[in-house]
Amino acid sequence: MQIAATGIAGVFTVETAPSRDARGYFHRLHDTELFKAVGIDFVPRQGGLSHNVKRGTLRGLHFQMAPVRQAKLVRCLRGAIFDVVVDIRPGSATRGRWISVELSADNHRALFVPDGFAHGFLTLSDETDVLYELSEGEQPGCAGGLRWNDPALGIAWPFAPLVINDRDAAWPDFTS
Repeated sequence: MQIAATGIAGVFTVETAPSRDARGYFHRLHDTELFKAVGIDFVPRQGGLSHNVKRGTLRGLHFQMAPVRQAKLVRCLRGAIFDVVVDIRPGSATRGRWISVELSADNHRALFVPDGFAHGFLTLSDETDVLYELSEGEQPGCAGGLRWNDPALGIAWPFAPLVINDRDAAWPDFTS
């Protein structure tokens, strides 16, 4: 398992190398001690699976507001996604900046998203499954979001979404 910093403090990619044999493969999805060694204090308390039928499905940009401090480890188990995080931390030197990472069943990459970030993804293939490991569960009344195509953010999505629900289409713009 290799953990690498990205261009935004606190956000990391996690690369795993499956051990393969005639049965298939096995690889570690999470290692608390290895995370701690690079300064990530993350213990999953809840997990979720997002199944997406169609290529071009957009989910996000979501975050949890105070008092919930929710970090997440995101990985694609089937298919591929264009995964995006936006720094929304007050006082952060990179507030309003975003990064994207392609996560897929083939590349076995994961993205660690600390609390204080909006997160979303666009599916790049049909029948895409995304696994979330969360540091805290969802709390009623604490869900927030940002509009996926807010010009102030300027996210370079690979194409416009083909499937998006009403809530995600109506999130407000980012205010810096």
